[in-house]
Amino acid sequence: MMDWTDRHCRYFLRQLSPGVQLYTEMVTAAAIHHGDADRLLRFDAAEHPVAVQLGGSDPALMTEAAAKAAAAGYDEININVGCPSDRVQSGQFGACLMATPHIVVDCFKAMCEITDVPVTIKSRIGIDDNDSYEYLRGFVDPLAEAGCRKFIVHARVAILEGLSPKENRSVPPLKYEYVYRLKAELPEMEIILNGGITDVSQVREALDHVDGVMIGRQAYHDPYFLAVLEQDFLSGVQLPDRRSVVESMLPYVESQLAEGERLNRITRHMLGLFAGQPGARAWRRTLSEHAHREGAGIDVIKRALDALPQAA
Repeated sequence: MMDWTDRHCRYFLRQLSPGVQLYTEMVTAAAIHHGDADRLLRFDAAEHPVAVQLGGSDPALMTEAAAKAAAAGYDEININVGCPSDRVQSGQFGACLMATPHIVVDCFKAMCEITDVPVTIKSRIGIDDNDSYEYLRGFVDPLAEAGCRKFIVHARVAILEGLSPKENRSVPPLKYEYVYRLKAELPEMEIILNGGITDVSQVREALDHVDGVMIGRQAYHDPYFLAVLEQDFLSGVQLPDRRSVVESMLPYVESQLAEGERLNRITRHMLGLFAGQPGARAWRRTLSEHAHREGAGIDVIKRALDALPQAA
């Protein structure tokens, strides 16, 4: 989700689902050390509960990043051991770290020593030909022994050579049974399933076996799905009107534009709001054609709303 679930995206998603736990895009510990940490870790208070995903393999850098994330006010600090991209591998973090769980343990322990904010792990079920359940346990067990109590598991193996990151999200088969077995054998752990979840019935089935479900691209491309989930699982919650969601974004957009942000940096995350609804194409086209222009303001969003049928 790198370059997708930035702070503007998360603020928008919060308008659709007041209760969902939000996660940042992965931020590398090296970037926090060498770059503008305040900018990289910035978020709005409305985003709570929100977790930061950190990438890295150097315990010192990961500890520094964790300390800064804790000071910024994040509710959870997640170590990403699931991303299979070449850039991540070259930096010796992400999914390739599943081959060296002792390094992840060293990072985890060092991070826990400097903060009381929960430190969690996100991983795949394995890498390359190492796709057995025993391999997954060989990764999880030393971290559980070190004190980790929450694991988010993308139920696919990561193929580090031969598949692109996009292919890694669809080509390796999903093995939910590994994640379900993990929870059954480690009932004291909080186990979250990730990968391939696209509808409410899948979420319901998964929750019969695990503690939670993480949803990525489905929620990005069809963000209203989060509102549907919230309404389905929390009694008394009403589905929000899509237009009202857009209107709730306008004060935020104005404040960000006043700080020098470009409109399209925010509206790009809103393109899927009317997915499957009459006028969805006109909504997307209006934003795509005008939001990137110099000086574009909230009038572009209002014009996009006007392009929708009144019933949308």
